[in-house]
Formats: sequence, structure tokens, C-alpha cells
Amino acid sequence: MKKIILTLAVVLTAAFANAQDMKFGVRGGIDMVSAKTTYSDGLGNSVSATASTTGFYAGGFVNFAIADKFTIEPGIAYHAASKDGTKLNFLSVPVTFKYLVAEKINILAGPALFYNMDSAAKDKTTFNLDLGASYDITENFFVDPRYSLGLSGDTKVSHFLIGVGYRF
Repeated sequence: MKKIILTLAVVLTAAFANAQDMKFGVRGGIDMVSAKTTYSDGLGNSVSATASTTGFYAGGFVNFAIADKFTIEPGIAYHAASKDGTKLNFLSVPVTFKYLVAEKINILAGPALFYNMDSAAKDKTTFNLDLGASYDITENFFVDPRYSLGLSGDTKVSHFLIGVGYRF
């Protein structure tokens, strides 16, 4: 699965390498993780359990201008959190589509692939849907809160991310 993640990142980057306006950047911030598991209790009843914790994330991205108000932003990030002594480590590969709705304000959406680096995890790779916005404080510095909704796996892991970033 690591090869799939790496291949996806390379292909997306190479596919847009000929874009006229390309900027590299870094981003990081707070990651509020929530997980929901639904299972059978053996008596025919469906039982749900939830857990949440807070950690951090950090990573990089490439921003490609596709049109005047439209960009695509593939990236990779490391996420870390802990809960009751258990460490949670993820790698994510989001592909974010951004649309400029007003001066300095973008809405964003796109798929994200998460790889759970915990060796005991049953679902190593899951797919999420990222939704959010960003505000450009300056031409290079921005904030971007987003929600990454867990869509696949027995345990749905979602992330509420509040981050800051810098475009070089």
C-alpha cells in the first residue's frame, strides 16, 4: 500500500508539472481526530463506539493554477496523536481542488488517502473526503481549516484540521 501512496503522489505531481503557475509550500497545525467503530455484539445487535484525541500534522504541497480562480493542490502530510498511551500515526495524501470565491477566500474539496502507520491497525489504508476553506493572509501566508470525513474501513477515522501554511 505504501507503493500505491507514493505512486499516486508522484503521478499527480508529474501530471501537473507543466502548469504555468506552480508553487511549493508547507503546512501544519492541530489535528482533532475522531474514530467511530460499529460492530456486532454477538446477539444480533449493532454497537457503536467512538473515541477522539488531539494531535498535530505537518507536511508539504504543490499548488498548480489551472484557471484564473481554480487550483489543484496535491500534498503529503504526517499526522500524530496519542490517546491513553496509544500513539496514532498517519500519512495522508490529499488532492485538494480550490476555488477562489472572493478576494483572499477559497473553498476547497477533494479526496484524501490516509495510511495508518500503526502495525496493529486492521484498516491500513482508508479514503476520506476533505472539505474546507482557506484565507490568504498575505500572498504567501494562509490559514486553512478543513474537515476530513472518513469514508472507508471498519473504523471511520475523521480529522478536523486547523492549519497554517506558507507558499514559497
